[in-house]
Amino acid sequence: MAEQDKTLRDVAVGERAVVRKLTGDGAVKRRIMDMGLTKGTEVRVHKVAPLGDPIEVTVRGFELSLRKDEAEHVLVE
Repeated sequence: MAEQDKTLRDVAVGERAVVRKLTGDGAVKRRIMDMGLTKGTEVRVHKVAPLGDPIEVTVRGFELSLRKDEAEHVLVE
């Protein structure tokens, strides 16, 4: 992963980001896409649990909780 690649896990609470690309194998990628995280989608990070897992985001008007390992597969800008 290049130095400038930022994942959803790196987005601070209160910030917005746009999904640029999904990584991972077929099953992981499909699960993330099924949750509504597709290229060009805006995401806003609401909360991060004290130990960093899970991450609560708003995507397409609904709340979604992601594990850290899932968030690492979502490259954002």
